[in-house]
Amino acid sequence: MRADRLVSLVLLLRQRGRLTAETLARELEVSTRTVLRDIEALSAAGVPVYAERGRHGGFALLPGFRTELTGLNHDEALALLTAGSGRGEQVFGLGSALASAMRKVVDALPESHRATASDAAQRFLVEPETDLLSRRPVTEEVPGTTMIEIRRAVLAGHKLRIHYAATDQAPRWRTVDPIGLVTVRERGYLLATRSGADRTYRLSRVSAAEELPEPAQRPNRVDLDRVWRERCAQFLSSGHIAVLVRVHPERREDLLSTAVAVRATEPDADGWLRLEVTFQDLRHAEWALWQLGTDAEALAPRSLRTSLHNRAAAMATRYGNSS
Repeated sequence: MRADRLVSLVLLLRQRGRLTAETLARELEVSTRTVLRDIEALSAAGVPVYAERGRHGGFALLPGFRTELTGLNHDEALALLTAGSGRGEQVFGLGSALASAMRKVVDALPESHRATASDAAQRFLVEPETDLLSRRPVTEEVPGTTMIEIRRAVLAGHKLRIHYAATDQAPRWRTVDPIGLVTVRERGYLLATRSGADRTYRLSRVSAAEELPEPAQRPNRVDLDRVWRERCAQFLSSGHIAVLVRVHPERREDLLSTAVAVRATEPDADGWLRLEVTFQDLRHAEWALWQLGTDAEALAPRSLRTSLHNRAAAMATRYGNSS
């Protein structure tokens, strides 16, 4: 852990020049006392770091000092810098590790490529905080210590105790066999088994976790993409309702923001879209389509068309006598 921090400290000084102990402490998420100890350790190891006194002082490296290059070319580094620029930096509690990795990526480039790659990465924006309609994504927070325990158990293949609050239930402890972690649209999930049965836990509902020493009952290798597809299919087939709907193209995203999932999309003859979407139940489907007014039409099931007709008729009766 300390070795990684020392490398990050050197890279910060190489890329930014002179920095104060306070700035280094903030970047490395440690105390200034730890930074000063690290500076002493680097000096003792022969790294040419020196202190400049005064109002604009700080720590710096002697000009020309280089760390070993890794051979990344311009496009490889640009791809990593772009991926690291999105809002996923906090996924699974790896934000600090990602920041450290990005510093190493920049330092790995030849001098002639470093500035151009950093400038080019600034031209790409991945998953901003709001969309064109100023809608902010729902950010789900997981306590850092909890995420560390979950991640350790997943990677080590150990059993895991989680304090989990299922929907409409009081939180309680469960012991599970973790399989993997998945993130979808800013939401994280733990895939696991419990007493041999498949279970999917939303990370934001885990308030505490404890890695256990016992080995988890799971295969040595896993196709996480296949497992996730199977869990999704299982989720959609249990208690949900499939709806066939026509929608104006400009209202497509409004429809999808309320649906549980989208199974199929195809263009309709008049320029509208025909979609097969899934809702939690009939009441949920009725509410979602009612929000779209005449910009959407439910084609199936018949029960949904009937409930929307009755609702529209009741509304027309209520306002029909207005003068």
